[in-house]
Amino acid sequence: MKYQKVQKPIDEREKLRKFRELDDAFAQALRQLDDPESDFDIPTGPPVRSLAALEQEDEEAQQKEQQHERERIFKQRFEALLSEYGVDHNDLAELIEVLLGYGVWQQDIVPGS
Repeated sequence: MKYQKVQKPIDEREKLRKFRELDDAFAQALRQLDDPESDFDIPTGPPVRSLAALEQEDEEAQQKEQQHERERIFKQRFEALLSEYGVDHNDLAELIEVLLGYGVWQQDIVPGS
């Protein structure tokens, strides 16, 4: 059978002394946190971001994803058109250079606008 140590009840003075020690230590830690000169280094997590910032990040991510999807769809349609009409990428590039060279097509103007 194991020996069990019987703890003596702590008297009220001892409880009060321990509480004061704990309270003093806590108060000192708070003062160190408030002191800008203190070199007391407490590891912290990442900075807290506001809900508005998080919503803006979500919106930007969604817009970026939509832009990528539009680009993918455009590229897919473009390749389908080239394939349908039997036009090679090099032939198309040459045609565009000729149109630009003769001023028939301007580079900064979107056709149909």
